[in-house]
Amino acid sequence: MSTALILVIAMILDALLGEPRWLWSRLPHPAVLMGRAVGWTDEYLNSGTLRRARGVTAMLLLGVCALLLGWVLSWFGPFIEIIIVAILLAQRSLIDHVRAVADALRLSLGDARRAVARIVGRDTTAMQAPAIARGAIESAAENLSDGVIAPAFWYLIGGLPGLLLYKITNTADSMIGYRNDRYEAFGWAAARLDDLLNLIPARLTALLIALSHGQMRALVDIAADARQHRSPNAGWPEAAMARALNVALAGPRSYEGEMHDFPYVFDAGQRQIGAPQIDSACTALWRTWATALLASVAVAVVTGG
Repeated sequence: MSTALILVIAMILDALLGEPRWLWSRLPHPAVLMGRAVGWTDEYLNSGTLRRARGVTAMLLLGVCALLLGWVLSWFGPFIEIIIVAILLAQRSLIDHVRAVADALRLSLGDARRAVARIVGRDTTAMQAPAIARGAIESAAENLSDGVIAPAFWYLIGGLPGLLLYKITNTADSMIGYRNDRYEAFGWAAARLDDLLNLIPARLTALLIALSHGQMRALVDIAADARQHRSPNAGWPEAAMARALNVALAGPRSYEGEMHDFPYVFDAGQRQIGAPQIDSACTALWRTWATALLASVAVAVVTGG
């Protein structure tokens, strides 16, 4: 069974089942195990001098372990491989988390702030409805890239070793890839490797969003909008999603009590947005997923899956 066909089956399985609570209430999720591994490097290596070199060492250890584990797991056959890939994709769980923000926003601002706080890293205590909606839609776009398209891409390129290398790098970046006193040096390698591994998938995600929403003629404008974003990669799916939904994303937001005046991505889009636009983002996630699934089917056919 080809890698592409395994990916197709895994994508469908993830879309149907998502994250079974009965299973992960009894067993640690692989993402939790990866987080523990990153936490171990933080605890035992992130101290003393030469923090950047120690961070490079940490990523070498994590990366080599991920590659070896992926290689070993690939011996167990296609059925086990399908299960592992499905577990490490996040389409259904992403939509569930984003839709929960829309549902909460229909109830009250307090409920919506608590819901969006689960998927964004910015301050949420003073957020109004438009900012909550922007945060949810931005998270939808960025995590479509990080949690679905990038893992699928690296699985197609490198099988289970490639997938696990991507996932451990993305986990490390989310935990130690911060520009603060503790992590700026130690997390440098994690952040840079994550930027590198997301370079193609972020742009591919933007292309898939544009393709599934009739926005192919706007690719040049999407690229220009993406450059307004502070992230070299996250701006691409956000810019494509902004145009697909006709909403302005990014813009001012607060981190750790400090307001940052970031520019809007697709400045001409709607700014007074709410639950309906979040619902539209969820629909966009499914349309983009379907386009990616069709592309994977095509690869499977071409490669004789």
